[in-house]
Amino acid sequence: MRVLLPLIFAPLLLLTALPAQAQQNVPEVVYYGFDPDIVTNYVTENRRTLGYLRVSVELMLPSRDMLKTIEYHEPLILDTIIGILSKQSEEKVKSLHGREEIRLIILEQLQQVLRRETGQPMVQDVLFTKYLYQ
Repeated sequence: MRVLLPLIFAPLLLLTALPAQAQQNVPEVVYYGFDPDIVTNYVTENRRTLGYLRVSVELMLPSRDMLKTIEYHEPLILDTIIGILSKQSEEKVKSLHGREEIRLIILEQLQQVLRRETGQPMVQDVLFTKYLYQ
């Protein structure tokens, strides 16, 4: 009986240790959103009217430790995003391929700006959770 108990409980101990190891290997990802939505204009094809663009942006950060730094630099981040969005053509704003190009431009520019300000790119990805144009 004394020999059987360790044989029975040894696999159970291994099973309880596996989830703890799995949790340690999962990278920590944090999202930072802007409230309210970002609203700006873009130039339409005829250049006589302005188009309207409303976007909800979420920044993917590799660590929770970066949240305070992102909050501190929020005005700079918003200015960068609005500056990029307002310079886009109507064709780019309204197409799926163009929207992806805009997202990648924003990601690249934010990484450059934050690297210059903080010494590291900080933003892992940019996600549009709402994208409305008129």
